[in-house]
Amino acid sequence: MNVGIIGIGTYVPENIITNEHFESYLDTSDEWITKMTGIKTRRFADDDMDTSDMAVIATQKAIEDAGIQKEAIDLIITATSSGNHTFPSVSCIIQEKLGLNPVPAMDQLAACSGFIYSLITAEQFVKSGTCKNVLVVGSEKLSKITDLNDRNTAMLFGDGAAAVVVSEVSEGKGFIAHEWGSDGSGGQYLFDNVETGYINMNGREVFKFAVRIMGDISTKVVEKANLTADEIDMFIPHQANIRIMEASRERLGIPKEKMSVTIDQYGNTSAASIPLSIMHELKNGKIKDGSKLVLVGFGGGLTYAGMTMVWGK
Repeated sequence: MNVGIIGIGTYVPENIITNEHFESYLDTSDEWITKMTGIKTRRFADDDMDTSDMAVIATQKAIEDAGIQKEAIDLIITATSSGNHTFPSVSCIIQEKLGLNPVPAMDQLAACSGFIYSLITAEQFVKSGTCKNVLVVGSEKLSKITDLNDRNTAMLFGDGAAAVVVSEVSEGKGFIAHEWGSDGSGGQYLFDNVETGYINMNGREVFKFAVRIMGDISTKVVEKANLTADEIDMFIPHQANIRIMEASRERLGIPKEKMSVTIDQYGNTSAASIPLSIMHELKNGKIKDGSKLVLVGFGGGLTYAGMTMVWGK
């Protein structure tokens, strides 16, 4: 059985926050932020819109794009680090808001690797025959857990959501190979501080880990898929930092035009960043039926995951 993505939907808030916003009250500049991170703008959700609200909008679009009825969804998995509550899960809220059947619903916490973690999880349920259509969501309202007065993190993160339907696809399409794992010893470098409620990050240590692991995992999933770098149509890294992304691209050995870059528009949207980038490249015509993709991410935990796939139903 081949398993892949049969539908996708996204949502980003309308409120655009520019680098000049942070320049106005922090010791920073548009030039510095752009050079060091690649970010020009990011989106912040309004106070009355939470993680689940964005997820519901993206989910409705994904189900419609998949061409199935909502009653056909068998399982909901949401990757998020910024849920409305510890519990109920965002997935349970989606189930209620959309009036879905009383299917299993759970959130998966692997930070910025969460979307790929959830794709891998969904694939197992479909392959085993337990589920036919799994809803996988990446949704984040990181603006609510970011200290906007902290020069080290304030300008890095944004809000957004994306959803896909994972199901059986035709021969030659779908997920090919994956790698995933964790290094808990690095958890001290990127975490949510329970005392403040805000993200804490040791940028230097996270950067070193990310440059190494993103390159390693990208190479491994291409090799496991029995592909070469020349055969990859699009490289879609987690949009954390343009310098990390460029280092990974160079390690993989693919040209710049084959790497998706959306960090300039959305900032780091954690679990939502990879599917938002997929949608961006679909709209730009860079991902077509039969395109070979490499997805790779890293995040707090520290976690990491990569996947090769062929786009299409």
